[in-house]
Amino acid sequence: MTEDGAFRVLAARTTDTVREILAVQQVQGVTAEALGDVVTAGVLIRETMAPGNRVQVIYSDVVGSALVCDARPEGRTRGLAQVAELAEAFAPGPGGTLQVVRLMHGNKPHQGVVESGDQGDVAEAVMRYFHHSEQVTSMVAFATVLGDDGHVVEAGGFVVQLLPEVTEPPLKAMTERLEKFGPLGPRLAATHGDVEALLAGLLEGEEHTLLADDPVEFHCGCDRSRAVAAAATLGEEDLRGLLEREEELGIDCDYCRTNYVVGPDDYRKLLATKD
Repeated sequence: MTEDGAFRVLAARTTDTVREILAVQQVQGVTAEALGDVVTAGVLIRETMAPGNRVQVIYSDVVGSALVCDARPEGRTRGLAQVAELAEAFAPGPGGTLQVVRLMHGNKPHQGVVESGDQGDVAEAVMRYFHHSEQVTSMVAFATVLGDDGHVVEAGGFVVQLLPEVTEPPLKAMTERLEKFGPLGPRLAATHGDVEALLAGLLEGEEHTLLADDPVEFHCGCDRSRAVAAAATLGEEDLRGLLEREEELGIDCDYCRTNYVVGPDDYRKLLATKD
């Protein structure tokens, strides 16, 4: 936070996290870039608005494809790409939506939804979200830089938020800095995503206090008990049929692609709870 109380600035390097998520989701090109940006957006929205709570960001296009970031406390983050049937890739552009869901204490959800905007990129949608749902004027940028072979070179982003104490001189100075800052992608690639270099470029020597320095990592909280719970949604007749045939169910986690096997012993326990 700047010492004059005018701005709060957050910057994130999400390269390793995005790299792992894109590898698991097996996406490329436009879809990979957009999912990487959604992941970075989710991390920064959580840190900005609810660092102690779970935040989900769902970015949907006009044909029904959706990119998801599930950002949890302690930087544990996962992502998901769901490309609509018959669509070759996610389609950024007007007509999409950005949905942000914050799970408060007791898992009570707080939700905000905005349209993606004319440009249809993640940054524009997030700025609209901050303005309309949180009433906070924010300037944001995200970038996922892919190499010629599709690998993630760097990924990251920043959020600059105006605080109530802001006055015209510091606002003008920050606006000028952002105008000459240039595209984020080349800057991330040139500095290897160095967060300190990113902050230095945004603040240009302005006095500030570092309030937090938190990790980010790819982490999926799935486990076998959740797979069994998914099987529990089957009707009693279906469970008895599986048990009689001694069939096993393979249930995959959409986020990390881990396969869990649910079998006869599980069916017996589930049927016992239905008696």
